[in-house]
Amino acid sequence: MAAEKRPASNAFGSSQLVVKRQKSNVNLSDGKAITVSNGNAAGGALTQATYRAFGRGFRYKIRHDGTVNRQWLNGQIYKYVIGVPKVVYQLTVPPTVLWRTYGQCDNFGVLTGHKGAVLDVQWSRDSRVLFSASADATVASWDLETGLRIRRHEGHDEVINCLDVSKRGEELLVSGSDDGYICIWDPRQKRSVEDIATDFPITSIALAEAGNELYSGGIDNDIKVWDMRKQSIVYTMAGHTDTVTSLQASPDTQALLSYSHDGTARTWDVRPFAPVDRQIRTYVGAPLGLEKNLVRASWNSKGDKIAAGSGDGTAVVWDAQSAKLLYKLPGHRGTVNDMETLND
Repeated sequence: MAAEKRPASNAFGSSQLVVKRQKSNVNLSDGKAITVSNGNAAGGALTQATYRAFGRGFRYKIRHDGTVNRQWLNGQIYKYVIGVPKVVYQLTVPPTVLWRTYGQCDNFGVLTGHKGAVLDVQWSRDSRVLFSASADATVASWDLETGLRIRRHEGHDEVINCLDVSKRGEELLVSGSDDGYICIWDPRQKRSVEDIATDFPITSIALAEAGNELYSGGIDNDIKVWDMRKQSIVYTMAGHTDTVTSLQASPDTQALLSYSHDGTARTWDVRPFAPVDRQIRTYVGAPLGLEKNLVRASWNSKGDKIAAGSGDGTAVVWDAQSAKLLYKLPGHRGTVNDMETLND
């Protein structure tokens, strides 16, 4: 049973909510939001190897076959080919938008329903459902064959900053919000199944591969590791000097990557019985900038490179082992909120 939640605190203020904009009048496929997959009107599902999904001007996810980095800001999406940026498309509509990753990279679907900015999106394991977290304090699940919202998940009282999906066992969602709660969701249910109270707003979250541990970061600058069964903190990793905005476990599950408003990315040893000082390396070269967005960082699929957005308008790539700055890719005119390299 979910724990009884405390009333929303004015300390986190609703002033952070994004002003509602007029609903888009975009018409796709003669009134059908999403009915075409791989050019076939038979109604195939959106797959991880085919399309990109983007949030409302803040966050998005990509799944594709080729090696494509992802960044977005000021409505422009860039594809980097050997470090050379190429504008692929202009994003002007406010809802969650779906794009092809081949040919002209055309927009083929729009998911409407959130009343605030979409701050994070995640794929289901079978790639047939997209989960989104929004500033309207809800999580939504979307059917990618029909383009319809399956369910509106309610439980948070403030902006939801981050979202993750379990990799093993029963498929569960976890979300972190400005209300200071971590909510655990069964995608089949509207309400959260568990609510974990914390002392500060949550700005980043990640599940361990095995699903036994949960990592969270917030405005207290520390990374907390939770036992999912007991819903209690196992240990805390300190080192960042400002809000932790991104967390992601490494492909081999042995390390955790973080990024913070202190302008550094760091790696941490999350193996059992690791030394008390779990920090491994610090990566510099991706300053936060004045906008103070929730900048994200990520591993590549092999775990030998680390990428992050940056407040100076560049996308940054480091060697994971040496912390050497490998690439600083220009092209954007504002903060790059996210970057990821897949299938390299």
